[in-house]
Amino acid sequence: MSGTGPATIPTALTELTGVRYPIVQTGMGWVAGPRLVSATANAGALGILASATMTVERLRTAVREVRSRTDAPFGVNLRADAGDAADRVRIIIDEGVRVASFALAPTKELIARLQDAGVVVIPSVGARRHAEKVAAWGADAVLVQGGEGGGHTGNVATSVLVPQVVDAVGIPVIAAGGFHDGRGLVAALAYGAAGLGMGTRFLLTSDSTVPAAVKARYLGAAVHDVTVTTRVDGLPHRMLRTELVDRLERSGRAASLLRALRHASAFRKESGASWPRLVRDGMAMKRGTDLTWSQVLLAANTPMLLKASMVDGRTDLGVMASGQVAGVIEDLPSCAELVERIMSEARNTLESLSRAAG
Repeated sequence: MSGTGPATIPTALTELTGVRYPIVQTGMGWVAGPRLVSATANAGALGILASATMTVERLRTAVREVRSRTDAPFGVNLRADAGDAADRVRIIIDEGVRVASFALAPTKELIARLQDAGVVVIPSVGARRHAEKVAAWGADAVLVQGGEGGGHTGNVATSVLVPQVVDAVGIPVIAAGGFHDGRGLVAALAYGAAGLGMGTRFLLTSDSTVPAAVKARYLGAAVHDVTVTTRVDGLPHRMLRTELVDRLERSGRAASLLRALRHASAFRKESGASWPRLVRDGMAMKRGTDLTWSQVLLAANTPMLLKASMVDGRTDLGVMASGQVAGVIEDLPSCAELVERIMSEARNTLESLSRAAG
């Protein structure tokens, strides 16, 4: 169902995944659902379905819904440390999903299982050492997000991190964090990347199901309105500065932990998880990171605070994860219009550079 559109720029990413354009819509919880993913795929880019906020049953339904809307390749994002990761991987394999994307590094065995079934494995990382690890374990490509990116983020700028990772690994690198247009695509290619990944830019499209009032808050934000806080879940988290974020930063430790317990209970019901599974997931999260038990508990805040805004439209009760590019985005194109614009801008930029080089 994907259209012809502008001429593509073939890269290792387009060859690996079978998409027309070297552009990835990242797997944003509560945002990257069937409608956005299928619109992205039909536009010729790689749409990634976010599964961490879905039950296993809902994931299978969502994959089939995407499949009913497009015949183009797409992917599914999941947490490698989730207690039901094996069930979610089985759905990816059974349903013939082209790409498996991971928010945390999958094991060597999990990578091999997916690849044996013909699935392309692309973990997302925020540091060179993590990219080196998954590359050594056999990942097909890696998505690298610099500090400008939204949600959980590091403190190394994309312009520094991406070339560093490109030089360190021998697999295709997808650059993310701070991209929104065709000039960014050319910059990513110049860094040595095989394409770019974008979250906030795809969130701010007419195909995104995020409520209009929430999109309006993003469009009204300036660059300095995007901040990084650790008070949501104990980790650096880039989001729009709001009164809620200010309150979270003023709240004490006891109030934060009590709020996290309430959100853990709500997320348990939302995801269909049992308390024992949430405890196992927490233990797995702690083993894979340097988090304290307090930070593991605080992690329960993230999905429910995001749901309040991204699904319920309550900007007063929810947080709005955001890349710094929110401060320069001013419109809500369709995914098809966005991808076509990016590719046209990239082509024009490359032609201008060619002329300037003489």
